Amino acid sequence: MFKQPDRSPWGEVRDCDTLCPGVFMITTPEHAGILVSNDIAAFLSPAARKHGMRAGGYLCYEENTAEVIVLRELLDKKLWGIPHWIDNKAAFEEHINKTLREHHPDYWRSREHGRETESGERQTAATRPAWDDR
Repeated sequence: MFKQPDRSPWGEVRDCDTLCPGVFMITTPEHAGILVSNDIAAFLSPAARKHGMRAGGYLCYEENTAEVIVLRELLDKKLWGIPHWIDNKAAFEEHINKTLREHHPDYWRSREHGRETESGERQTAATRPAWDDR
C-alpha cells in the first residue's frame, strides 16, 4: 500500500524499515530519520506535526532529536512496539522521554497536557450516570 521512499531530505535512502504502514525509519550515507507519509500524517498530534519538515510527500523527522517525537506518538497510540532486541525497554522509553523534555519541551508539555485531559475525561465519563451519553 505504501511505497518505501528512495529519497529523503538528507539524500538517497540506503536502508529503510517500516515501523507501521506509511512510517519509515531510514538511513542515508550521511544521515537518518523517520519519514511519515502525508497520507497518514493525521494520526500524529498537531504538536508532533509542527516539528516535521515537509518534503517529497512525507513529514520528515531527523535522527538527532526529532525522530523521537514520532516514536513517542507511535508508542502512545500503540501503533509500534519497542523492538524485541532492545534489552531494557524501560530505559529505551525513558531515553525517548528525556530527549523530548530536553530538546522539544513544547511538544512534551503538549503531550502531557493531552494525557491529563484524556485522564480527566475518562474519570468524568466513569462517574456519569448511565443515561448521560455525552
